[in-house]
Amino acid sequence: MEEQAVISSKERYRTLLVSGGGLFSQSASTMLLSFVLASMITSFHISGTAGGFISTITNIGMLVGGLIFGPLADRNGRVKVYALTTFIYAAATGLMAFAANIEMVYLLRFLVGVGGGGVYGVIMSMVADTFTNEQRGRVTSYVTILGQVGSIVAALAAAIIIPLSGWRGVFLLGALPIFLGIYVYTRVPESREWLKAKETSSREITSKITLLDLFRDGNASNTVKLTIMATVQIAGYFGLMNWLPSILQQKSGLSVSSSSIWMIATIIGMSLGMFVFGQIMDRIGSKVAYSIFLLASAIAVFLYSFADTQISLLLGGAVVGFFANGMNAGYGAIVGNLYETKIRASANNLIFNIGRAVGGFSSVVIGFLLDHSTLTITMGFLSVLYIISFLTVLTLRGKKADIK
Repeated sequence: MEEQAVISSKERYRTLLVSGGGLFSQSASTMLLSFVLASMITSFHISGTAGGFISTITNIGMLVGGLIFGPLADRNGRVKVYALTTFIYAAATGLMAFAANIEMVYLLRFLVGVGGGGVYGVIMSMVADTFTNEQRGRVTSYVTILGQVGSIVAALAAAIIIPLSGWRGVFLLGALPIFLGIYVYTRVPESREWLKAKETSSREITSKITLLDLFRDGNASNTVKLTIMATVQIAGYFGLMNWLPSILQQKSGLSVSSSSIWMIATIIGMSLGMFVFGQIMDRIGSKVAYSIFLLASAIAVFLYSFADTQISLLLGGAVVGFFANGMNAGYGAIVGNLYETKIRASANNLIFNIGRAVGGFSSVVIGFLLDHSTLTITMGFLSVLYIISFLTVLTLRGKKADIK
């Protein structure tokens, strides 16, 4: 990896706040749909299938945004693209409040995805540009935890606003990140590391950065392997968070309120897992951290299928969340360690958004398995995915200082 520019504590602190605020806002804006989808289906008189397509088209938009804005951020700077993508998802979210038909909803949610998928890589690249290899695990864990907090705030805001002004009022709240975009564009200077990389590369080469660079100069192997790992990560997340609450209601007779308590416990477990993962990654290394969490995830997910009491379901959910989603905090850091500054945003966006697009289909696969087999087999399927990811991380290649 190239030598890093000298960066002050003030710059690091500002980057942490801006990056954390960005993922907080993006997560909150994206998650608002989850809490109003049923009301929107009723309002527009559409089927459940048509309603579900709102989420699908959001994920498609994230993939498109990631592919477009990653290279743009690498060529033109982090700050400009951060501001632009924030404007896109925030404005589109706010305009959802005025959607007159489902076609307009589809268009706006696609744009929410474009902006949200584009800003992710920028945020993680800003962290990687500003912090050293030994700090990135912890800092990306803090930023990712703030993303979880954004989801919780979205849930609380929806609970307060819907009774007062309906689902349209909720989306107006989602326009607030526009002010964050304005602040970043007007007050935050460009990353010194990116400026240094631009200076040391010729103008001709820098202007031609494309996604193909992720498959050149020895990057191809890691790009494919990290994409597999990200796909497993997202598959596990969607599988657990989309299906387990309803499974638990059927299996153990949990009420909706009890399922909400389970959800809170699981999110707390995730956040603690993210914090711990960041500490382990910086102190011991990426391979060791991922190996521990992936093997523990495979075991915890499979054993959880045998939980049959309220306490075991609650504590087990927290443990599964701790391991299975705690390692989500490390992707921005490991990409930052393995890829040069000039292609970091492209790498983050390509890897994680392809993982999001492919891994999102796990909900369909799990639904099929539940219809045609047992819960144990279904959870065993997720365990196998974690084992595949474990075997993949062992083969990642890089300098010892970057990956260990």
